[in-house]
Amino acid sequence: MNRKFATFAVLGLLCAGACIPASAQQGVTDSEIVIGDIVPMTGPPALLGVPHTIGVRLAVAEVNAAGGIHGRKIRMIFEDDGYVPSRTVQGVRKLLNADKVFALTSMSGSAQGQAALPVIRQSGIPVINSLSFSDDVHTPISKNIFVLGTRHPLVTEQLSAALDARFPGRKWALISQDDEYGEMTREGFDVTAKARKLNVASKAIYKKGQTDFSSEILRARESGATAIYAGGVLSENVAMVKELERVGMKDVPVGISYVAQVPAIVKLMGPAGENVYTMDYVVSLDSEKGKAFIERAKKYLPVEDVARIHRFTLTGYAGAQVLFEAIRRCGQALTWACTISKLDQVKDFETGVLNSPVSFSPTQHLSMPELKLLKANPATMQFEQVK
Repeated sequence: MNRKFATFAVLGLLCAGACIPASAQQGVTDSEIVIGDIVPMTGPPALLGVPHTIGVRLAVAEVNAAGGIHGRKIRMIFEDDGYVPSRTVQGVRKLLNADKVFALTSMSGSAQGQAALPVIRQSGIPVINSLSFSDDVHTPISKNIFVLGTRHPLVTEQLSAALDARFPGRKWALISQDDEYGEMTREGFDVTAKARKLNVASKAIYKKGQTDFSSEILRARESGATAIYAGGVLSENVAMVKELERVGMKDVPVGISYVAQVPAIVKLMGPAGENVYTMDYVVSLDSEKGKAFIERAKKYLPVEDVARIHRFTLTGYAGAQVLFEAIRRCGQALTWACTISKLDQVKDFETGVLNSPVSFSPTQHLSMPELKLLKANPATMQFEQVK
């Protein structure tokens, strides 16, 4: 009798782990699916975070307008971390344990995502990360984290190569940051410098948060540099470009990261930015796909949100689309395990806002979309694809 009781007890424990009905899954009810998103929505980094949330909200609005996913509407909970790693960890824990969300559509910025990585890995919650992607987030692979984007070194490598092809025989100056981001910039630039035998006349490393680049630009000018790779994030690129204008080097081509591919940065650069280039994997807003996206946004978003759309809106939208597709493929029996399995099987999924379709696999959780060359246009305050 005791042996029978023990057998039933073991079967009961197994069923508790494997026979949970879909309605018992965290963040899922018969009528809704609760999704969390953590980004900076206050302070200067809100320039990136808020437009990201606009893209996610548009994806949600489209899904809900069509009746939801198998009858379940999406409900979003947005958490502001102010771009502070400790707040990111707190916010993720809140979303997981208090709000009990089913999945996440962001891990915030690079340092912030790194700080929250242990908590997210341990939880097992499905995550689409489309705002930033430190190598730690995708290498080694975390079974529950999928990154929609590419590696910063590859962007630097391809952009410097594209500019060398467009402006052959130039002398180069590289100005990069004294942190992991700067290391990735230097890694990519050095690959191109070696492969294409660039004439590198000057290299300088500046302190993160620096605002005065007169010394670095003077060094570049004295070296005879006629092409610049400005390895800043946001305001640093503006400061470098304005300094180039001040010393009479306005016509020198400048390469910058796509992170600064936002209208506010072009506006701050003004006429000094007319020779600034980047490479990105999102479609330009002046393209047919970009224009179509704006028209879709006008159907669901207030005018003030449409006006704030930029490349991070498109990546937020694309990431949410991929997550919702995986959820859709799970049918009614929605669980974390199923969603992660379906994300592993995403292949050539078209988002309409990226240069190439999205694919993942069990051995590749970084989507690596195609990069294309863009040039700043101070008149429109946009980066436009180079034809």
